[in-house]
Amino acid sequence: MEPLTFTQPWPLSLPPEPRPGAGKAATPKPRILVAEDDAVSRELICTRLEKWGYEVIVTEHGIEAIMALRKKDAPTLAILDWMMPGMDGLEICRRIREVDRVLYIILLTARGSKANLLEGLRAGADDYLVKPFDKDELHARILVGLRVMALQQALNARVKVLEAGAAASREPIIIGG
Repeated sequence: MEPLTFTQPWPLSLPPEPRPGAGKAATPKPRILVAEDDAVSRELICTRLEKWGYEVIVTEHGIEAIMALRKKDAPTLAILDWMMPGMDGLEICRRIREVDRVLYIILLTARGSKANLLEGLRAGADDYLVKPFDKDELHARILVGLRVMALQQALNARVKVLEAGAAASREPIIIGG
């Protein structure tokens, strides 16, 4: 039996700014959902994410966001505004966690009190960033989220391998047939 090795699925950090034309045919771009009702904020966030090399799924209100996150090919990272029409960011967090969906959520909001931060994290956000935000801090937090999700995917793959091995070892062995 081959020894088990645990390795990172990709490097622990990504380059801060992709070079134009670099790696276009290599790996697919990480996909990020942005749910923001303010047009100026939405444009600023999406433009920055695209510049960093991410594929952006844009939604303007909470109902659109939850529908996008329920799709089979939904992104594994979401940036949610707290206050949106239809369904706020906290309610999206709660609903995602109720169904045990694996998703890294960054709550990006103008609400900056400690009580708000605690409420956001308790609702299910993985990270919390207050507007106005520093673009480099947002990028660093996205990189953390992508690393966490890569580790989660690697763990899930390892569990499937181990489960398959355990199931195979339980099959009866027929001697002399």
